[in-house]
Amino acid sequence: MPNAKKTGYSKKNLRDVSDNPELTKADFARAKPFAEVFPDLAASIRKGRGPNKSPTKKLVSLRLSPEVIEHFKSTGAGWQSRIDETLRKAVKRKAS
Repeated sequence: MPNAKKTGYSKKNLRDVSDNPELTKADFARAKPFAEVFPDLAASIRKGRGPNKSPTKKLVSLRLSPEVIEHFKSTGAGWQSRIDETLRKAVKRKAS
């Protein structure tokens, strides 16, 4: 039904289908971190991408003008690598 109006759920709708009681401040005060409750599972969950086998680049934070970002993004996927390539060419030109 593409023309159907989305109305969402009311608090009453959610209460009617909920099997869980509402948590109180006391419940939150007793809560423990996931890693403390399930240490083995927490240890088995891989965080992030992990280290590169042979890192060739360094992660940095860099502020660029909106025009530069828009220019490179407009050329499609791999825009960050193209920025790197352009900067490397500029360094080589400066060095020679």
